[in-house]
Amino acid sequence: GAGSAAGSPALSGGQSRRRKQPPRPADFKLQVIIIGSRGVGKTSLMERFTDDTFCEACKSTVGVDFKIKTVELRGKKIRLQIWDTAGQERFNSITSAYYRSAKGIILVYDITKKETFDDLPKWMKMIDKYASEDAELLLVGNKLDCEVDREITRQQGEKFAQQITGMRFCEASAKDNFNVDEIFLKLVDDILKKMPLDVIRNELSNSILSLQPEPEIPPELPPPRPHVRCC
Repeated sequence: GAGSAAGSPALSGGQSRRRKQPPRPADFKLQVIIIGSRGVGKTSLMERFTDDTFCEACKSTVGVDFKIKTVELRGKKIRLQIWDTAGQERFNSITSAYYRSAKGIILVYDITKKETFDDLPKWMKMIDKYASEDAELLLVGNKLDCEVDREITRQQGEKFAQQITGMRFCEASAKDNFNVDEIFLKLVDDILKKMPLDVIRNELSNSILSLQPEPEIPPELPPPRPHVRCC
């Protein structure tokens, strides 16, 4: 008798939990990709934003990896699908398939390695060739925690971004968790600001995940974008 009496409250508690309203589903999804040369900290930025973790010695990404994080902005619940792409040239044919479906593109370089900054024009060619012409662009100078080893000034980063119409620029540190949330949320906010309501409704009808987007015919060069803005 005592056992059943003790079990009843637990059972009713379980039933009451099941009757609770389920979490509100996401209003729509957005796909964001992170690109840039090997070792600039693309995976670290993604993991700091999604899991608030930092790995001092991350292994190089092979092909494409992704994480999901739900955020709320402008009264909308957004399921962010963040694609982390390999920086090595040999994976370009794999990762190029993910450009087209991205609403936002984060291009990362390492402020302590000039060669990663010198590679930026190469990555812009990939964007022009494969990305949607209305994708929002954000240039990030990562590893701000290594200021003493800096080889690229903030002014150099700003100047490069100004040459790409509509590209934002920020510096960040995945290690110190500086500006990481800000860069992702600012990018999402920019995407939302330019999305008409009918596009948002169309997003609702899409499946949440499309893990293998099909490569599409590369578009023509994108039209001029609005003037540069800074975070």
